[in-house]
Amino acid sequence: MDTKDQISNTPAAGRVNSIDFFRGLTMFLLAGESTNLYGQFRQCNSSFMQFLAMELSHHEWHGLHFWDLIQPFFMFIVGVSIPFAVANRLKKGDSEKAITLHAFKRSFLLLFLGWALYCVGPGIIVWRFQDVLAQLAVTYLIAFLIRNKSFSFQLIFTLILLLLIDLAYRFFPVENFTHPWINFENLGAWVNNKIEGVDKASEWASLNAVATTAHTVWGVLCGKLLMSEKTAAKKIKILIIAGLSGLIIGFSLDLLNITPIIKKIATSSFVFASGGWAILVLCLFYWLIDVKRLFATGQNMFKIVGMNSIFIYLFFELGGSGFLSRIFMPFTNAFFSWSGPLTVGIITSLAVWASLWYICYFLYKNRIYIKV
Repeated sequence: MDTKDQISNTPAAGRVNSIDFFRGLTMFLLAGESTNLYGQFRQCNSSFMQFLAMELSHHEWHGLHFWDLIQPFFMFIVGVSIPFAVANRLKKGDSEKAITLHAFKRSFLLLFLGWALYCVGPGIIVWRFQDVLAQLAVTYLIAFLIRNKSFSFQLIFTLILLLLIDLAYRFFPVENFTHPWINFENLGAWVNNKIEGVDKASEWASLNAVATTAHTVWGVLCGKLLMSEKTAAKKIKILIIAGLSGLIIGFSLDLLNITPIIKKIATSSFVFASGGWAILVLCLFYWLIDVKRLFATGQNMFKIVGMNSIFIYLFFELGGSGFLSRIFMPFTNAFFSWSGPLTVGIITSLAVWASLWYICYFLYKNRIYIKV
């Protein structure tokens, strides 16, 4: 495989619309979760809706649901966007120094916002860093700083990270935290306890930012591939091989009882499997949207969300969905109470979801892009 073209810094001739679609769809799904719509599916009698509710929730521990892929998707697509963003800023005349300074500022702001979200609810300062923005602050900055390294360097770098974190979990020597794959009894739990200053902190490990750096770095490599002068067919072939390789490695580690797939502590098998899915989904969207030119309507629908993705995420995470729900509830109760509380709840959630999209549409229509 010729890797030189894959890591080319040559700007793409035009915008790769599948990137906007992927980013927007991911955030749109996150917005749907904030409305409590998916949780209400569990109350439906339909076996299909129960299955859908299960897939739209995180796996309890060992295993993989669709919803476990959403954060990796977002961290991955941020990486894909990095080469395009840097190329555009260089084209506008920004210096490398200015771009690097911007990256550090962005990383700090993401870390601050991710941390601050945990302080809003309790109304006190708490030290937690499991939020996707806080995790992304780390993975984004690392991926940015090594973006111009060779394909081999970046790939080996991520493999070493995954190996080291895997070994650290296995051989962590602190009493009561020596069971790498048992909840609350592993390295991730110990780090959480130390950061949060409690005896039993969250089961979601702040340390996940180390392993999931691979998602964002792999995104950078895929972004450079899409920017290269390779034919579309060649790009698709490489993406399929890379994606399938990730799936094979990740699920093999799990099935052979080497390292279980656990999202909450981002095991190496989880990172490989979810990274493989992310690459294959990007490949599918690239083929459908940029090669076959399909889904123009859907493309625009999700692109609108993607253009203000961080803003809308902060909006619904800070209670925006709950605020909208309180506005709609009197009216959905008045018009649909005859159908039962579950139907009223679902209709209210759908109305909130549509409103979140419309906020993005309003901003997009007025060319207001709130960047972080």
